[in-house]
Amino acid sequence: MDIKMNELRAIEGDLGVSLDVLVKAIEDALLHAYLRMPGAVHGARVELDQKSGAISVIAPEFDEEGNVIGEFDDTPNNFDRIATATAKSVITQHLRDAEADRVLGSFRHKRGEVVSGVIIRHAGRDAESRDLLVDVGEHEAILRATEQVPTEHLGHGDHIKALVPEVAVGPRGASVRLSRTHPDFVRRLFEAEVPEIQSGTVEIVALAREAGHRSKIAVYSDDPDVNPKGAAIGHNGQRVRAITAELRGEKIDIVDYSDDPAAFITAALSPANVVRVDIVDAAHRSARAIVPDDQASLAIGKEAQNVRLAAKLTGWSIDIRKVSEDNAQ
Repeated sequence: MDIKMNELRAIEGDLGVSLDVLVKAIEDALLHAYLRMPGAVHGARVELDQKSGAISVIAPEFDEEGNVIGEFDDTPNNFDRIATATAKSVITQHLRDAEADRVLGSFRHKRGEVVSGVIIRHAGRDAESRDLLVDVGEHEAILRATEQVPTEHLGHGDHIKALVPEVAVGPRGASVRLSRTHPDFVRRLFEAEVPEIQSGTVEIVALAREAGHRSKIAVYSDDPDVNPKGAAIGHNGQRVRAITAELRGEKIDIVDYSDDPAAFITAALSPANVVRVDIVDAAHRSARAIVPDDQASLAIGKEAQNVRLAAKLTGWSIDIRKVSEDNAQ
């Protein structure tokens, strides 16, 4: 079968995509399709003749001992239909990628980063919609209601920061999605505010968040001269206060990470004091924290939020027990 090379050359001219790149992409995609077919020969290759557009599958021929002694044409009889669909798919993908570069430019590579913007209006025709359009410079991004912190009330003209979890170009055009609820939003804010985290001297090992209410982060450094918790908090709490302000008052607990589960769980239950932690079932990561009677409600937290976040942070199931209950046993 033949691929229409004039179409590929037209794309090369219109989009500036190298013909060799297109041919290689088609050959790779067709080889993947061939290897999924019954009787496919391992080690085969696909060749696309750039002059004629002819497609061939060239397979190695082996002797009884498994040595390659030659090659033969193993192009399947029904390969023309597959090749046509594959070539179309490859061309469509390159067109989509080119459109993404044209529409989004450098913003396409902002995925996973924090950007600043100004809320310009509500999105959608529904008057009740809480989705918001945000001007982030050269583009408009959408901050859906589900990505907004429930305790925040955002409106036209508000300046905000948000994480970019997704940048894509689909059938309806370019799409930039924002989030202020994603746990990585807190992570990126700390990376920007704390030089030691940005440089890798201090590592955020774990992070648990209930957006708008509380976040817990566990930090660690293998540098004995660095206090990871102190670095994250900053002088007089300056660094963590800046992040709390950006999160509109969301509480943040910063704790030291430890390889010792009992020590890590003790730290994770901050601000409550813990007498000791018993490992109930190491295989199932189950533990019991013994706390002073007057610290039980603090350890559990309002609506069990503190112990729930501590469990998410550590990856352990945590049962809170008062000292009086423990002594009664």
